[in-house]
Amino acid sequence: MATFSDWKDTIVALATPQGVGAIGVIRVSGESAIDIVDKLFPSKNLNQQTTHTLHVGLLKNNNEVLDEVVVALYKAPKSFTGENVVEISCHGSYFIQEKIIETLTSNGCRIAKAGEFTQRAFLNGKLDLTQAEAVADLIASNSEASRNTAINNMKGNFSEELKKLREELIKFSALIELELDFSQEDVEFADRTQFIQLINKLLQTTKQLAASFKLGNVIKNGVQVAIIGKPNAGKSTLLNTLLNEERAIVSDIAGTTRDTIEEVLNIDGILFRLIDTAGIRKHTVDDIEAIGIGKSFEKAEKADIVLYIYDATYTEKLEEEKQWLKTLNKPYILIANKADKIDNKNSQESIYISAKEKVNIDLLKQKLIEKTVGGEINTEATIITNIRHYDALQKLNHYLQETLRGLEENISGDLLALDIRQCLHHLGEITGEITNEDQLDYIFSKFCIGK
Repeated sequence: MATFSDWKDTIVALATPQGVGAIGVIRVSGESAIDIVDKLFPSKNLNQQTTHTLHVGLLKNNNEVLDEVVVALYKAPKSFTGENVVEISCHGSYFIQEKIIETLTSNGCRIAKAGEFTQRAFLNGKLDLTQAEAVADLIASNSEASRNTAINNMKGNFSEELKKLREELIKFSALIELELDFSQEDVEFADRTQFIQLINKLLQTTKQLAASFKLGNVIKNGVQVAIIGKPNAGKSTLLNTLLNEERAIVSDIAGTTRDTIEEVLNIDGILFRLIDTAGIRKHTVDDIEAIGIGKSFEKAEKADIVLYIYDATYTEKLEEEKQWLKTLNKPYILIANKADKIDNKNSQESIYISAKEKVNIDLLKQKLIEKTVGGEINTEATIITNIRHYDALQKLNHYLQETLRGLEENISGDLLALDIRQCLHHLGEITGEITNEDQLDYIFSKFCIGK
């Protein structure tokens, strides 16, 4: 990862995916970005052009024509990184892209490290750390909900909320620190009543944000759904019906499914990773089937939610199965399949469906949403999707509780100041106002090259 010592380097990287395509975009950023590209672009003097303009012409290395390109010009500080930025749109040949990048590096550029463009944007104050991380989330988004959540966080709504509270906390912290300078005169500059109100406000906000992480994790990573049941209960048929395609082999022969089959289903913007498992039965003489049954139990234990499907045409009390499901300590849905073949639907715990006839499948999807996210998702609200933010909020909550306890017990200002400093530290960690080089290296190393 780039270190603080080489911020001034001019960096280059391919900003579009590698491979053959219609066009490729090569991004250059740094103090010398315009000068370097200008030497290779005889069509115009780029230094004399205004910012945010496009220029068409030949890119040359001495007398060799590299390609006909479109050059986009962004002059500092009005660019993504806050530096001079040039984006070269060339033809999508892998050879051409490599040739241009090689020429740029031989003229003074350095190949960018993963996430270095966004890191420079952060270091130059163009966005805070939560916004920078939201950029990575947006690139990785694979559903409407994850896209909307990333865009909302990229706007800075999350960090702005925390910054305002941090500024108020800093004011009180300064007054507490001032009291320490006048400790022998027994004076109070900070209104304790207002301070307690602020801490309670911070606690409420922190708890709300931390509570949103469960939903945020579902939006970002999806939901693992294990479809469990006895042989011939209709697990594979249900998978095929949910996916609306013949993905799993369906047969009347017990034990047809020997291994797990995994597919992704998008329901209301949430990705459900469906896992069709081998039918569970206590006795089998088939060693391969036994291995498959073992995997079924493993998948159930690792899943976020379990769909237990059984044949509604048989009278099953399911007491043993329900006890086992409860021991998993996770949400589950009981599904009575082949309900089109019976009249008496006496179980209040089960959803009655027909996987084959596609009866009540929409109801099942609705129950999946209710069990995992609790209903309709409001992606305009601030939702935490980053484990780093969640950990910092947990630590912040601890020290806020300690500060509140100290205020209620009227402890000395020096001890109170220690807890307040910890609160400020963890608030600043989230937005990047308090950070270090190693932390930045870790965060931005997870970005793609060219971003």
